[in-house]
Amino acid sequence: MTENKTSPEQSRRIRVLVAKPGLDGHDRGAKVVARALRDAGMEVIYTGLRQTPEMIAEAALQEDVDVVGLSILSGAHMALTPRLLELLQKNGQAHVKIFVGGIIPDEDLQRLKEMGVAGVYGPGASTEDIIRDVKLAVTG
Repeated sequence: MTENKTSPEQSRRIRVLVAKPGLDGHDRGAKVVARALRDAGMEVIYTGLRQTPEMIAEAALQEDVDVVGLSILSGAHMALTPRLLELLQKNGQAHVKIFVGGIIPDEDLQRLKEMGVAGVYGPGASTEDIIRDVKLAVTG
């Protein structure tokens, strides 16, 4: 007889918060990614449009998420992402992985990674790559 050695932490589904910070009103990409993550077996919470970093951090805390995915098309990623990282740290959620998607200039990619962003994706990114990267970031 084989014993099941899966801990409750390992069997819990990955919880992802998908958020649209800033004033950008286009959320088609965020919805496509949210659906792909859900179809891959993750629990996905979508916060909707025009969220502040404070609103996103509070939702991440309340929902006890493993991952926050930001969809930013406005060009404000270098202001919004560090603010969110700061708020998560203050909330004791430094373990939460951050992924950023949207219009991100190449010169900002390394800076975002140095801040602690786990993955950065531009237009046309493969949902399979995003799913794989989220799983790897959470489970190791």
